[in-house]
Amino acid sequence: MTEREWAVLEILKEEYGDIGSGLRFKNPFELLIATILSAQSTDVRVNMVTETLFQKYPGPTDFLQLTEEALAKEIASIGLYRSKSKNILKTCHMLVSEHQGQVPADRTKLEKLAGVGRKTANVVLCNAFHEPAFAVDTHVFRVTNRLGFAHHKTVVGVEQQVTASLPPSLWCDSHHWFIWHGRGPCKARTPLCGKCPVGELCPWPERADYQ
Repeated sequence: MTEREWAVLEILKEEYGDIGSGLRFKNPFELLIATILSAQSTDVRVNMVTETLFQKYPGPTDFLQLTEEALAKEIASIGLYRSKSKNILKTCHMLVSEHQGQVPADRTKLEKLAGVGRKTANVVLCNAFHEPAFAVDTHVFRVTNRLGFAHHKTVVGVEQQVTASLPPSLWCDSHHWFIWHGRGPCKARTPLCGKCPVGELCPWPERADYQ
């Protein structure tokens, strides 16, 4: 990693510290379900739904008491709620039948669960099991490309480039720093480059347009 990149990370660490995930969860199962729900939705909206949802249905066997239609009603304020209802119940069935009701701390097993892709698996591994993993969502993809930590047009490519340069001990923390930076000044359409704490170190060519 270059001296500039280290300097950027130090500033992001100072700005965002150990703020962690924006999703509220008490255990790996809650995080898994919340992350599935978060696709094309906001953490704020998901937290509003799961606050009640997890009180009613704290584990996979509890969710399996529901039909797809009943669960869909519980999560109807979240985007893609019908497909998410279907995937969540399939995942709960797999957890009970194949994993003794526990969320596996294994990437391959996680990615076999319904509705779980590489990003969701990385989120669970990092936040629930404290394993080195680097999840790339839309914010991470945008920020890492703008700040020069990656130069790639695919999510997998960004993950590979960032994890090749950063030590594994920083993968989880930097993932969160990039997310919160993307939710803050480094917005998609109207970035606040003039107020950005790492502005002077940013190599993004379009930065000058937002001063």
